[in-house]
Amino acid sequence: MALIMQYISNWKKIMDTYGDPRTKDWPMMSSPIPTLAVCLSYVYLVKVIGPRLMENRKPFRLQNTLVIYNAIQVVLSLWIFYEIAMSGWLTGHYSFRCQPVEYNNNPRTIRMVHACWWYYFSKFTEFIDTIFFILRKKQSQVTTLHVIHHGCMPMSVWFGVKFTPGGHSTFFGFLNTFVHIIMYTYYMLSAMGPQYQKYLWWKKYLTTLQMVQFILIMVHAFQLLFIECNYPRAFVWWIGMHAVMFFFLFNEFYKQAYKGRQTKYENLLMFILQRHEKNDKVKVNGNLSSANGYIGPKWQTVDRTETNLTNGHAGSFKLNGLSNGVTLGSALKNGKDIANGHGDIMQRKVQQQI
Repeated sequence: MALIMQYISNWKKIMDTYGDPRTKDWPMMSSPIPTLAVCLSYVYLVKVIGPRLMENRKPFRLQNTLVIYNAIQVVLSLWIFYEIAMSGWLTGHYSFRCQPVEYNNNPRTIRMVHACWWYYFSKFTEFIDTIFFILRKKQSQVTTLHVIHHGCMPMSVWFGVKFTPGGHSTFFGFLNTFVHIIMYTYYMLSAMGPQYQKYLWWKKYLTTLQMVQFILIMVHAFQLLFIECNYPRAFVWWIGMHAVMFFFLFNEFYKQAYKGRQTKYENLLMFILQRHEKNDKVKVNGNLSSANGYIGPKWQTVDRTETNLTNGHAGSFKLNGLSNGVTLGSALKNGKDIANGHGDIMQRKVQQQI
């Protein structure tokens, strides 16, 4: 017990000695314990309590709630981005190469300190993302990446607001809020209904943008290891290693979500093509062709009526040329799969890949 009390006393001394006095009495800033407790409670809630409570309940729809929540997140991210930009990074007062923390009460500096605290606060509001997944029984969305990302961020940002509210490390918040403006706009449109899905083709590029963000943060942080700058090296490593961790987590998610799916559809496409090259060969413009659409090495488009599909159903379809010279009927009239006559599901998957 005496050892614990000594540890608490030493920690309090560090807080008083090195902590920024401007944020000392701000909400949640006197000690890291409240923030740590909230983060651990969040993890327990979304991984244990939430799934248990929803196990025998129907999922909530929450469409209007999701639209409003994501709209609020867009506005909050936009405002914090503006505050960080106009109190430092886009004013000419901040150097992208080396920016020490300004421990003064200049109005511009205090504006940055406030922006840092609001950025810290916004990390708690993002917990609601996961709670909505639980209420909608979208447990597959509560991935390790998701929980680590949301669970770590408040604690990580707390140290910045406590010791270095401003300066070099605020570049992280500057980029992150910009990405969140785009991200929550995507979520908002997605929640508005199926009629907006045609505008959401850029999800893959959103993940890429998130990875680019972490690369920029890594480079920006670790450059201080090679130049002289009046900025704490501990925070250089703290910010830089967070960016490294999140980059690899997002990269793994990208490979599983997109490259794995692409390989699956490519294998499906090749299975269909190879199976039907053995059957249904026809002449198209004097060239040997097949019902699966192989028409030679060049880009071509052929409209025709096929009456001898392997499943015995006739239908009009268009052979759409692909860059590798392989084509596939993309719109069977009867929705039948040219491989086995059960094409409703198979056809949609192939069409999506094409």
